[in-house]
This record gives sequence, C-alpha cells and structure tokens, in this order.
Amino acid sequence: MASNVEAPERWYLALLGFAEHFRTSSPPKIRLCVHCLQAVFQFKPPQRIEARTHLQLGSVLYHHTKNSELARSHLEKAWFISQQLPQFEDVKFEAASILSELFCQQNLVDSAKPLLRKAIQISQQTPYWHCRLLFQLAQLHTLEKDLVSACDLLGVGAEYARVVGSEYTRALFLLSKGMLLLMERKLGEVHPLLTLCGTIVENWQGNPIQKESLRVFFLVLQVTHYLDAGQVKSVKPCLKQLQQCIQTISTLQDDEILPTNPADLFHWLPKEHMCVLVYLVTVMHSMQAGYLEKAQKYTDKALMQLEKLKMLDCSPILSTFQVILLEHIIMCRLVTGHKATALQEISQVCQLCQQSPRLFNNHAAQLHTLLGLYCISVNCMDNAEAQFTTALRLTTHQELWTYIVTNLASVYIREGNRHQELYGLLERINPDHNFPVSSHCLRAAAFYIRGLLSFFQGRYNEAKRFLRETLKMSNAEDLNRLTACSLVLLGHIFYVLGNHRESNNMVVPAMQLASKIPDMSVQLWSSALLKDLNKALGNNIDAHEAAQMHQNFSQQLLQDHIAACSLPEHNLISWTDGPPPVQIQAQNGPTTSLASLL
Repeated sequence: MASNVEAPERWYLALLGFAEHFRTSSPPKIRLCVHCLQAVFQFKPPQRIEARTHLQLGSVLYHHTKNSELARSHLEKAWFISQQLPQFEDVKFEAASILSELFCQQNLVDSAKPLLRKAIQISQQTPYWHCRLLFQLAQLHTLEKDLVSACDLLGVGAEYARVVGSEYTRALFLLSKGMLLLMERKLGEVHPLLTLCGTIVENWQGNPIQKESLRVFFLVLQVTHYLDAGQVKSVKPCLKQLQQCIQTISTLQDDEILPTNPADLFHWLPKEHMCVLVYLVTVMHSMQAGYLEKAQKYTDKALMQLEKLKMLDCSPILSTFQVILLEHIIMCRLVTGHKATALQEISQVCQLCQQSPRLFNNHAAQLHTLLGLYCISVNCMDNAEAQFTTALRLTTHQELWTYIVTNLASVYIREGNRHQELYGLLERINPDHNFPVSSHCLRAAAFYIRGLLSFFQGRYNEAKRFLRETLKMSNAEDLNRLTACSLVLLGHIFYVLGNHRESNNMVVPAMQLASKIPDMSVQLWSSALLKDLNKALGNNIDAHEAAQMHQNFSQQLLQDHIAACSLPEHNLISWTDGPPPVQIQAQNGPTTSLASLL
C-alpha cells in the first residue's frame, strides 16, 4: 500500500528532473522539456501536481517559445485549479502573475487588471505575494500613464508593509510612489514623502546591501528632483553622497541569508544596474553644468558596462538607460562640434527604438528634439522647425515642452521673418511671470532667448537687462554654457555700442569658459569678436592670434559640417511621422548652407 502512495511522487519527480535537465541544458532543449512535463498528465495526477505542472508548462512556453496561446491555456488552468486547493499560494499567485504579464504582452490589459485585483484581494495572508502583486498592478497602471491609480496602489502597499512589520518594503513602496509623484510634478507631496523615506532608510537596520540600495534609490530621487529644477550647484552634495553610496555597495558581498520576514524578499535593482544608473545621473549633471568632457568620460564608462550587461541580461531597463545616455552624449557632441558622430548616435537611438515600441513611445519626442538641434547645427532651419513641431505634438512632459519651445523660438529669431509665431511662443515662456515650469535652468534660458531677440532688434538696453538676469541665474547654479553664451552676447552688444573695453571684459571670460566646456560655436563667435576688438584697440599681435583661432575653429566646424551632411543618416532630418525609418538612403554630398559657419 505504501509503495502505491509513493509511486505518483516517484514518477513525477523523475519526469520533473528530466524536464529541468532539458530546460537548463546549453543550449536549452525546450521541446524535450515540454514533452516531459506533458507526460505528467498521462498518469492522471492529483490536483496539486496537475496545477503545478500546468504552471510549469505555461511558464516554460511563455519564457522560451512564441506559443503564447498554449502558454495562456496552461496558466489559466493552473490559476483555476489552484484556487480550489487550500494552502497552495505559490502556484496560485505565480500563475496569476505570469498570466497577467502574458495578457499585457498581448495588449489585453483589461484582462490583466481584474486578474491582478482578484489575486491581490485573496493574497492578504501571504505578505510576499500580496506586495509583489501590488507592485505589478502599480507598474501596469504606470505603463498606461495612469499615475494616480499607480500612486494609490503604492500607498496601499506601504501601509500593508507597515502593518506586517516590513519597514524595508514600506520604504520601497514609498520611494516608488515618490518617483511617480516626481513624474507628475506633484512637488508639494514629494517633499514630505522624501523626508519620511529618508528617516525610514536611515533607521532601518538590516542586510547592508538592501540598506545601501534603499539609500541609492532615495538619493537618485533627490538628485533627479534637483536636476529637474535646474539646480546644478545645489545638487552637488547629494550627488557626492550617491557616488560614495554606490562605491560602498560595490565593496559589499552579497549576503545569501534570507530575510526572516517574507515581505522583505524584494530587491530594487541589481548592483550592476544601480552602478549604470549612478553614471547616468552623473552624466545628466555634467551635461547641465557644462562639464562636457566629464559627461563624455562617464557616458563611455556607462555604455561599456551596459554592453557587458546586455550580453547576459535582456532587461528592458538596460535599453532605456542606453537611450537616455545616448540622448545626453548627442547633445554634448553637438556643442563640442562633433555633428557627424552625433548624427550616427541619433541613428543608433532610432535602431534601439525600432526594436521596442514601448521605448519609441517614451522617447519619440526626445528623438525629434535631438534631430531639431542637429538641424540647427547644420543650418537647416526649415527642418529644425518641422522636427521641433513634431516633438511638441508628441510630448506631454512640461520641462521637455518648455525646452523645445525655447529652441523653436531661437529658430524663429534666426529666420527673422516669423514675428507672429515667435511672439506667440515667447508669451508662453515668459520668464518674468507665469513661467510654465519650476526649472531654474530653463527660466534662465528663457531670459537668454529674450536677450537674443532684443539684440537682433537693436534694443540693446533691453537685451542687456535680460542677459544680466540670465547671468545672475546661471552664476547662482553654475550653468556654464548659459554663462558663456550670455557673456559673448553682452560682449557683442558692447562692441556694437563702441564700448570696446567693456566688450573685452565680457568676451575674454566667455572665451575661457567656452574653451573649458568646450563649446565650439561660442569659441568661434568669441574669436571673431576678439579679432575685431583687438584691431579696434590697436593690438595687432592679439588680433592676428584671434584671427588664427577663428580660422582654425571655422575649418574644424566646416569639415565636420561636410562630413555630417554627407552621411546617409543626414536624411533623418526629413522624418517627421511614424516610427523611425529602417533604411536610410545615401545622398550625394551636403545640401545645406555653410554660410552660418563662415
């Protein structure tokens, strides 16, 4: 009798062992794994084994094949049978979790939501699964851009974690909610929440790696909050803490001891992903501050690490990190006079977005903005306008919208005949009142745009007022590029007014700062002014030296201009609709005016 009771388990374990052997073979033998699992049903197994086998089959088919319908059928059976069995939580909730993922992959979000809600409702006595399912449903709402529902769920999760005595997971829920509130720009709610999170993180005594990872999450939110506000100088202490924190994590050994509270069984990000993220926010800071060589150094390090990670890990977050890094380095290249490289990197972003509709959906506006900036750099103003207009149509992000409008206004100023459109735009980004965002950096840029327009219109006193406001704001937060641009434009105004000494006092520091960044267009502009200034002041040797510098910058920019416009990727400037073009046809030589460079 005893042997009959044990028999089902023996054959089940044997088939399971074979299935696992085939699944973990190198390369995996998925067809043989599936055959072994399907053979379990031939023995008319008890319900517990039947439900678990349906889950295993559904999981293998979902993760390793394209047979999503069969995977769905097995997962639905596992979910249905396991609900009838007492104390079968792991199978029940794992089936619900994977099945809802599959529904989302098939764009059946309306099937995923009620399934997750039901699973959340019946999992309250199982802390690990209850928290995991709450995170999953919150993520689903976030992907749908329903941030209010996602925040509500994260709030429920934080309270549940508190009740079951998991301060660690409570902090994870609250930090996740803080991240969404930052995305929603609900700054009044962010400050008290981050203060509470800071207290919880510092007071929590547990696994050192988990504690440090909470600190990284907390500090990343603080740093991005400052950077969103354009406060490049104020963020430095936080950024330094973050960099020290990631160094601490990299020295800690992974502790294999499992937490005693099942609700603590979560990780925010793997160590390697956190490291890339810290590089990323450092690049964002360097870019805003105008430390472009530093931005390039950290981008190279981060991209190298990403390439290694992507060989072993297909996590979508790695592609997101890669795209954001490329977006920042492209802006650096355009400033430092490497347009051809920038264009090839824009094409790389297009390729990454082709592989992921979600990635393209999230970054299409940024991609068209980058193309607009490239068009300005090669003096294709009509294309720049078309790219910025497309980007405005695609974004709901207020900071990005303001950045695009600021750049579009600069295009209209250069074109000189778009007064009605220009004044319409400037009214919407008036830095003196009702500025649309709280960003210090963007508000300073809006003053600069006003100064630029006043200069072109010959209203020099008004231009000086706007530019001095820009200088005051950019000096307060170490915004080096805006400082350099404002100084050289003020220098130009004083030169036009015949005040050569004052002009020199502006242009010399502008040149020094532009060389430090390095900003090629400001160096070109400054060297031209220095040449004329020194001539007017009778400093012939200095004038000759400035003329030589101007000639060198002109040649560098001209060669880069020709190289960029000769690339097949240059035709991306005509793309304004739909997904990025797969094939980019070559064209014969540059078609853009070089007049702006000479």
